[in-house]
Amino acid sequence: MNLPNVLTLSRIPLMFAIVWLMKESFVGAATAAFILFVIAGLTDWLDGYVARKRGIVSNFGILMDALTDKILMLGLMIALVDIGRVHIFLVLLILGREFMITGMRLVAATKGVVVAAESSGKQKTVTQILAVGAFLLESVFRFDFGGGEGSWMHQTAEILNWLGLILFGLCVFMTLYSGVKYFKKYGELVFFEGGESEK
Repeated sequence: MNLPNVLTLSRIPLMFAIVWLMKESFVGAATAAFILFVIAGLTDWLDGYVARKRGIVSNFGILMDALTDKILMLGLMIALVDIGRVHIFLVLLILGREFMITGMRLVAATKGVVVAAESSGKQKTVTQILAVGAFLLESVFRFDFGGGEGSWMHQTAEILNWLGLILFGLCVFMTLYSGVKYFKKYGELVFFEGGESEK
């Protein structure tokens, strides 16, 4: 197990830790959750950087990088549903798309093709990270910084809440849009025996 793969897989225990902190009410829980979320995001960049720097990029690393990203983000989105921040229908749309694309990747892998991340997929991931990050940061201002209803902390929390909702709507759109693009490019490979992906 090399360092890039350790960094990649670390996002799974980080997800559990963040979800636990999101549901806790003690002072500092929201801040700790946000800090761990930032660390998880840094591992997403660092694993690829280290792999390329050391020349140890592997199909396992490519597949697991995409899979752990999905586990992290979907776990946090489900937690957001649980604490009443987003509607479950929107998360189910994202969940359905992610499972379909992961299934497509697995079928493609059996045919010796690695479905790497497309630009639209990366943009989707960025919007998901920003949306979840906005909600986590909102909790920091609302619960850890305190302040009354008219305070700047409360007003900042309200702004972050609206920002999170807007970004979450955008990430749902980007998630579905990128899913359509993946199926246009690799659908023939998956659904038709002997089919080949576009170059």
